[in-house]
Amino acid sequence: MMNTLLGSTTGNHTSDSPVQSQDHPISPQRRKIVVAMTGATGAILGIKLLISLRRLNIETHLIISKWAEATIKYETDYHPSNVRALADHVYNINDMAAPVSSGSFRTNGMIVVPCSMKTLAAINSGFCEDLISRTADVMLKERRKLVLVARETPLSDIHLRNMLSVSQSGAVIFPPVPAFYIKPASVEELIDQSVGRMLDLFDLDTEEFERWNGWNKE
Repeated sequence: MMNTLLGSTTGNHTSDSPVQSQDHPISPQRRKIVVAMTGATGAILGIKLLISLRRLNIETHLIISKWAEATIKYETDYHPSNVRALADHVYNINDMAAPVSSGSFRTNGMIVVPCSMKTLAAINSGFCEDLISRTADVMLKERRKLVLVARETPLSDIHLRNMLSVSQSGAVIFPPVPAFYIKPASVEELIDQSVGRMLDLFDLDTEEFERWNGWNKE
């Protein structure tokens, strides 16, 4: 009876044992990140983020709002269908029964890029009116990484209060401020730098942007 409960000490391991033979090593679980795109300006940031995550072999779960689709078509040469194709899984923003809406869904975090002030306000108030705000709410309650790439300027005291409040709840506010110290030759370089810094927050290195190494003496 004791051997039945604990598993035999010889021969094959029981099904509950995490140990596997050298012929069948345990493969590390693929990391998962939820990406949400709202209608704020800066759609290219979300697109470039998805491309980088795909290159890094990160499993992506994408939610695109109605106005994000409009912004993608207006600001970029991409069509929303092309953007969806960059993700491993895509959910309708109104599908409140999607896997990512539950705390039982395991993920390494979520990034809202770009994040509109409407979405920020919904997250701050806990008003889960759609799948983006609901999934962000899940990240906060489960103490998982939540990064909000806030796109607005100038900022009102309402915006600032919302940012402070969600930051106190555990979110990271990431305004995509350009790094002029890299002496960018194009907007593309500024985008790559912002995306790289966003993914730094998830301990992911795109290796596609210049980091600060002190003053270069020439």
